[in-house]
Amino acid sequence: MSQKSTERLRDYLAQLPPQSQALLMRELERAVERGDDVTVANLVLEQLRKIVRGAEEDEQIEPRSDDPARLLFRPLEPFLAETNFPTRAGQLRRASLLPIWQWLAGEGAPEAAREFEAALAAASESGPIEIAARKFQLAAAEAILKIAAPAQGDDRQRALLRVGPTSVVEDLLPIGLVLQAREALETLGSRLPSQIRVFADSQIASATEALKLPSLQTPQLLPFALSLIAQRLAAPWQIIRLAIKMAASDDELRVAATPYGVAVTIALHDLSFVAACLRTDIRRGHFDYVGEQLKTLHDGVRGLRTELDLRNDSTWGRQLTSVRADTSNALQSEIDSVPGRVRRILRQRADKDIAAGAKIDMSEVEDAAALIDFVAVCRTYASELAINEVTLRTFSDLQHYVEQSTEGLVQSLRGGDARVRAFRQQQVKAAIRFCEVLFGHDYASLMNRAAENAVTGERKSSRAG
Repeated sequence: MSQKSTERLRDYLAQLPPQSQALLMRELERAVERGDDVTVANLVLEQLRKIVRGAEEDEQIEPRSDDPARLLFRPLEPFLAETNFPTRAGQLRRASLLPIWQWLAGEGAPEAAREFEAALAAASESGPIEIAARKFQLAAAEAILKIAAPAQGDDRQRALLRVGPTSVVEDLLPIGLVLQAREALETLGSRLPSQIRVFADSQIASATEALKLPSLQTPQLLPFALSLIAQRLAAPWQIIRLAIKMAASDDELRVAATPYGVAVTIALHDLSFVAACLRTDIRRGHFDYVGEQLKTLHDGVRGLRTELDLRNDSTWGRQLTSVRADTSNALQSEIDSVPGRVRRILRQRADKDIAAGAKIDMSEVEDAAALIDFVAVCRTYASELAINEVTLRTFSDLQHYVEQSTEGLVQSLRGGDARVRAFRQQQVKAAIRFCEVLFGHDYASLMNRAAENAVTGERKSSRAG
C-alpha cells in the first residue's frame, strides 16, 4: 500500500469513535490468532495501534496476541476510551490499564500473575491460553474488588493511592466488575446482530430479552451492557428507545426514574463527543468526515428532541441545548469565513497590479473548494443544527459570486497583457474548480470549454494581425 493510501487509512481510523476502534481492534486480533488471512488485518492493526497509543515508537512493536496484560484486559476492549475526552458510564480509560496491570503483578495478585505468565510461556497456540487467561481474570477481579469495594479507613485510601492517580482509581471498580462478568457480557454480545440498522420494536424486544441476565442488571454493569448494544446500532442515539420502552413513557422524569435512564446519558455524551471531534476537525481544516459527523449530530439531536419529552431546564435538556449551540457556533464561524477566502482567489485585479510571475497556490484553491463543499453539506442539516439562515445566505452568495467571477475571468482571457495571462488562467482554473462544487460537473465542463475557446480565439486574432 502506498504511503498516501496508508495515511488515508490512518485518518479514517482516527475518526472512528473509540468504541468502534476498540471493537475493530479486538476482531482483527482474533482473526490473527485464528490464522486467517492476516495481511490486511495486520496492516489495519498497525495503524490502529499507532492511533491508540499515540507514540511513533510503537512502529517496532510486533502483534501482541501473547501479551499477558492484553490477554487479561481483552474483555474490556469494547469499552475503552482512547482520547482525553471525559469518559461516561460504560466507558473505561485505556490509560488506566498499565498502572492496574503493574499493581496486579506487583501487589494485587502477584502469584496469579506469575502463574499466568508461566502458563502463557508453556502453552501452545490452542486452548490452554484461554483457560489460563480466564483463571487470571477471575483472580484479578477478586483482587480489584477487594481493594475497590467501598469501605472506610486510611489503609484502604493508602492502598488505592499505590494503584495510581485518581482517574485510575475511578476505573478500578468497573474494571473488576467487567472482568468478573465477562461471560455474561459475551453472552449478550453473541445474542445481538453484528449491526442493527433500525432499532425498531422487534429489535428492542430481542435486546430486552438478551439483557435478562441478573448480573447485567446492576447499576454498575448495566451501562456496559447498554454500551455493547449501542455499538451494534447503525444510529447509536437510538439506544434511548430501550429506555423509553422500559419506562413505557417518553416523559424524561419517568425515563430517568428507571435504571435504563442511563441510556439517555450515554446517547447525550456520545453526541457531545462527536460535536467535540467536529469542532477539532474544523479548527484543523480537516473536512473529509464532516458530512458523517453532521449527519450523526443532526439525526441524534432530532431523535432526542422528537422521541423524548425533554424539559429545557433539566440536566438532559441543557446537555442537548449545549450540543446544538456548540455545534452551531463552530459551524457558523467557519461558514462566515468561506466567501472571503473565495474572493481572495478570484478577485479580478488590473494588469498593473499583478506582479510578473505571480501564481495561485493550488493547495489554497483545494482548501477553498473543500470549504465550499462543507457549506453545501451544512445545508442538508442546517435546520436541526440552528444554522439555516447563515448557510442558505452564504451558499447563495457563493453561487452568485462564483458564477459572475467565472464569466468575467473567462472574458479577461480574450485580451489583456500577455505578461499576466498565466495568472489569469490560474484564476480561471480555480473558478472552474469552484463551479464544479457549486453547480456540478456539466456546468464546470461548459465553462472550461469557454475558457479554452477564449484562449484559442485570442491566439488566432494575434496571428491574423
